[in-house]
Amino acid sequence: MNPSVATRTGGALALREFHPFEAHGARFLYMVPSAGIFRLDDASAAVLDALAAGPRTAEALVDRLATVHSEDRVREAIEELRQIRAVGDVDAPREEVANDLPPAGFPLSTMVLNVTNKCNLACTYCYEYGEDKIVDTQYGKQPKFMSTETAEESVEFLLKEAGANPVAHLTFFGGETLLNFPVLQQTVAYARRRAAEVGKRMEFSLTTNATLLEPDVIEWLAENHIGVTISIDGPKEVQNGLRVFHNGKGTYEVVLPRIRELLRVHRTRPIGARVTLTQRNLDVLGIFRHLTEEIGFWEVGFAPVTTSSQREYAIDSAGHDRMLHQFEELGRGWLDAALRDEHHGFSNAKDTLEEIHKGVSKAYGCGAGLGLMGVATDGNVSLCHRFAGSDEHTIGSVADGVDRERQQAFLVDHHIRNKPACHTCWARPICSGGCYHEAHVRYGESSAPNLHYCTWVRSWTHTCLEFYGTLAERNPSFLARFDA
Repeated sequence: MNPSVATRTGGALALREFHPFEAHGARFLYMVPSAGIFRLDDASAAVLDALAAGPRTAEALVDRLATVHSEDRVREAIEELRQIRAVGDVDAPREEVANDLPPAGFPLSTMVLNVTNKCNLACTYCYEYGEDKIVDTQYGKQPKFMSTETAEESVEFLLKEAGANPVAHLTFFGGETLLNFPVLQQTVAYARRRAAEVGKRMEFSLTTNATLLEPDVIEWLAENHIGVTISIDGPKEVQNGLRVFHNGKGTYEVVLPRIRELLRVHRTRPIGARVTLTQRNLDVLGIFRHLTEEIGFWEVGFAPVTTSSQREYAIDSAGHDRMLHQFEELGRGWLDAALRDEHHGFSNAKDTLEEIHKGVSKAYGCGAGLGLMGVATDGNVSLCHRFAGSDEHTIGSVADGVDRERQQAFLVDHHIRNKPACHTCWARPICSGGCYHEAHVRYGESSAPNLHYCTWVRSWTHTCLEFYGTLAERNPSFLARFDA
């Protein structure tokens, strides 16, 4: 026996912080806060089962398990569990949430350019124009459309802030993005030329409601390899319920032929749909089948509406349960496809599995204000596109650069270290308190944790861990796709 193992297992041991799950007959641990996944063998599982009844010394564990496992194997299992911090000294203090602020000069990887704050629709739940808007986009001081000069300044800002990153991502957003199509055309040409001059590659994407997808626009999107996400909520009766023109007319009949033409012509990038779920439209399975099987989208992502709990379209607790059950059912379809090495377009499952595989352990809910920033039509830089134009959430401008003091204050205030309610949650490596914009709308503070989603997040993350474990047991080669 290794002497170091004997000396390190001499005191009383107790369970530390982890989340257990099972998949395809195997037992796993999701380690908190490291976000690592550990597959238990019989000896390790036996040690944990024995410690579940209370602290024990290594000698007591050896004695208890002597009829099933050799002394050497039990001690080795204890040492392995110590190394991953699944067990530890009974008197050791609980690990504090690390105060690991990002290093200075953290590179910007994605910039979202709000090329217009004007829209040709009047979607009831819209966070920009609806009841919960935080910026006056109708009578506010920002211009309705971003100028070419501001867009080009934004490109220079992105190339500078990207640091050593070989690839920079530029996303166009609105309002309705395509209302400012001429600036999109000029900006893509300028950005591609400037990126080549400084030895970088620029990738482009945009989000649109599809109402302005004319043939020349579609051709340009395809020729320039622009990634496209369509905001659409589902079949006719769903789409026309909340996504309407200013005169109240539904949009489904207008967007459907345009989307079909986009899917026919634009083959250089996969086309995805983004669905906003509300209390009125929670048929996740039906919406998914319509968008993928009947229309032909490559993938579909679902997001619960961002709104105050008082709104009639806000999702109540029963609605969250219904949404979760359908996510789980749709996720099982994704898993079945993955086991066959086939594509399945449920992007929520794919995205969560990728984070699990990569061992993502977040100090922040997302990359806003750090690797991701949004630019308003006047060139002011905000935490993300959802805060574009909000003075409270502005951290600089494309002309003058990032205000490092304001950025640092944001990073300190929004770090999970300052969210005590999250410190005992096993899902915090994946969630870290959630969306800042959701928190601002719901609680009045962007730094607040989204406590109304806690049960939902834990349940969905547990389901995805089971999917991950099943793939690890039955088709581990599939997981290599997430390494790219």
